[in-house]
Amino acid sequence: MSKSIFYHAGCPVCVSAEQDIINLIGLDNVEVVHFGEDKNRILEAENAGVKSVPALVTPTGNVLHINFGASMEDVKG
Repeated sequence: MSKSIFYHAGCPVCVSAEQDIINLIGLDNVEVVHFGEDKNRILEAENAGVKSVPALVTPTGNVLHINFGASMEDVKG
């Protein structure tokens, strides 16, 4: 993977973190995945090790959980 992937669920915490991540690393360096718009990516995130959102998966596969917004169980609803 060449870009980081930022997963989120659209809550205010997630949206705020999305803007901060984009400002920090640049839109060209991050793919944003909003589970409310793309639920079929949930399994992908879980397989990458995401336990809660917002979370950033780096190009090396590290998962950075950012300011707890919702568990993946909550996201799956």
